[in-house]
Amino acid sequence: MYQKFIITQDGVLKFGKVYQHVDLLDWGEECPYGGGLWKKDEGRRAILLYGRSFAFGTPDFNQVRRIDWRGVGGTPSPLFFVPHWPNEDLLVPVYVM
Repeated sequence: MYQKFIITQDGVLKFGKVYQHVDLLDWGEECPYGGGLWKKDEGRRAILLYGRSFAFGTPDFNQVRRIDWRGVGGTPSPLFFVPHWPNEDLLVPVYVM
């Protein structure tokens, strides 16, 4: 299982531990806004988002309207995109509390 995320057609950012990004979709959902991988960064007390989904493409965070926190334990955390993973020098804020 891998820590993956997607952005659905309704703008919902969903997290989970799955083999494939498609496993995060509910019946009738689509993923036109991409996805990637995530990891918790305990030092920063944040969740880092990186990479892209081979099936759905690069994430478009401008389309996020709501965040479903259940896949990361149910507790909101700051979210940062790491565009040059594994280099974490540049963090782009996605959601800041």
